[in-house]
Amino acid sequence: MRIFDAGSYDVVVVGAGHAGCEAALASARIGARTLMLTMSLDSLAMMPCNPSIGGTGKGHLVREIDALGGEMGRAADKATLLSKLLNSSKGPAVHSLRAQMDKKAYQREMKRTIENQERLHLRQGEVVDVLIEEGVVCGVVTSTGARFNAKKVVLATGTYLGATIYIGEAHLRSGPNSLAGSYPLVEALAAKGFSLRRFKTGTPARLDKRTLNFDRMEIQRSDAEPLPFSFENKALNFEEIPCYLTYTNPATHEIIRSNLMHSGLFTGDIEGTGARYCPSIETKITRFADKERHQIFIEPEGADTNEMYVQGMSTSLSEDVQMMFMRSIAGLENCEMMRPAYAIEYECIDPQLLKLTLEHGEISGLYCAGQFNGTSGYEEAAAQGLIAGINAALSVLGREPLILKRSDAYIGVLIDDLVTRGIDEPYRMMTSKAEYRLVLRQDNADLRLTEKGYQIGLINEERYSEFCRYREGLEAELKRVRETKIRAEKVNPLLEKFGMFHVEHSVKLIDLLKKEDFTYKVLESIDIERRPDMDPRILSEIEIMVKYEGYIEKQMRQIADFADAEARKIPEGIDYGSLSGLRLEAREKLSLVRPESVGQAGRIPGVSPADIAVLLVHLEVLRRGPERGRKDIK
Repeated sequence: MRIFDAGSYDVVVVGAGHAGCEAALASARIGARTLMLTMSLDSLAMMPCNPSIGGTGKGHLVREIDALGGEMGRAADKATLLSKLLNSSKGPAVHSLRAQMDKKAYQREMKRTIENQERLHLRQGEVVDVLIEEGVVCGVVTSTGARFNAKKVVLATGTYLGATIYIGEAHLRSGPNSLAGSYPLVEALAAKGFSLRRFKTGTPARLDKRTLNFDRMEIQRSDAEPLPFSFENKALNFEEIPCYLTYTNPATHEIIRSNLMHSGLFTGDIEGTGARYCPSIETKITRFADKERHQIFIEPEGADTNEMYVQGMSTSLSEDVQMMFMRSIAGLENCEMMRPAYAIEYECIDPQLLKLTLEHGEISGLYCAGQFNGTSGYEEAAAQGLIAGINAALSVLGREPLILKRSDAYIGVLIDDLVTRGIDEPYRMMTSKAEYRLVLRQDNADLRLTEKGYQIGLINEERYSEFCRYREGLEAELKRVRETKIRAEKVNPLLEKFGMFHVEHSVKLIDLLKKEDFTYKVLESIDIERRPDMDPRILSEIEIMVKYEGYIEKQMRQIADFADAEARKIPEGIDYGSLSGLRLEAREKLSLVRPESVGQAGRIPGVSPADIAVLLVHLEVLRRGPERGRKDIK
């Protein structure tokens, strides 16, 4: 194939899924001349699986992406069909926003944004090789022979790389949604020494809305006052299209059990590792054999289509079996299938080969993001794409990289888990993975990260000014509730109403808000000083800060201890193999991950506290100098 020079860019992004879109937009907005290459312009920002954004843990990621200046939250707010705050009956640490999308509207909005972004060039082309010279990336080559020179490259190949689809006994060489897969790039990466692993995901069938009996299902509607993802929107205005809930039953389970020989998962045809928290329906009914039913949500794919997504029914069973078990479910008795469910295998890398910037540890200028790093989900992909794009552009411009710590954001937890702890299955974000989740709430993402987004160059002046007004309003209101006192004769009738003891003296407003049943709404009759036009977001934030003040302070102390360990940096180039006292496993793991701090080293599986003690001794020797260090330590 003849290779020709097709141009030069600061950053080339390979792939236009959720990771690629965020990477390309961030890179261009920061100031790097950026090219985004995709195998098909029609697949840009496609949702090949669930037509939704957010969810438990994932909603936090979307809010953080927005706070840093990413695009996912803004696009989602414009394509919402239904919105709910999950876990609203629980504490604020686990509240997570989830919104049903019009998937085509989301694609259109994201494509329009990308096409009109300065310094960003969008082009259709299949990348078949990544050019690397003396350990430094220098460009990519497409299937037509076009060579694009680049200072940095971001690989965000999604589930296309080496993809195979499984539907019963049918094994199809194809990417998601029957789009073309990427195969020459697999060979090119393998030839360059990339160690690839095979993961698996899947998607349920799509049914024709006209053939469903919704009267036999439970309707699911939006919250009364649905919340937006983006700080730029104080409220949402959309025409709701509801979802519906139904259930499998013993007949459904029997059909599936008697046809497991038609599932690639049970015949051994599928070798890739699947996500533990998103199992197929055949896995559910075998793993949880004692359960008589499983939830099935019927969700719209858009306002202008009859396609309905069957949430909870991912499978690799054959089409005829899919029809049989779906027609055994209440409301689906006469269903007609528009697209069959399938499982898909694809190639990805070991993310422990990456730095916390998402740059490859051994190939300078090569950044990796999304499902190529072994994650699952649009939100996890977008978060990584944003960080990879930011750091690629910052590196081009000679600026310091952005590294979010576990105490900064769920994005920091995500990347640290991938790079430091490694994975053996597709990674999914969950609130339980964040040890500082009471501080890393979705409601305070802007307070945590907008300043960083502004300093990087992704938050414009208009939004930053609005954020500053919000922050100042929050600080002023917090000061007011701390200082305002309400006389006993005003407070006591309210206390009596809630069965509480009377008080003899004035009570500070903050002490009233700390009470479990007391909210701004409850107190509005006696809190006459509060401005009636106060931003509702401020009121909600104050209530959380006040009611959980003691817990938050405790977690902040834990974060301070964490920061001390993170501040103890490890110099580059340490030969862990030569450190006497380190166990063999620790030497291997430390050499693989190349931790940047003592804190990160301590989170590597296989590195014990004793190994960290040895490492600390060595660092002290380096700090003091070989001769003096050894003498003092002895």
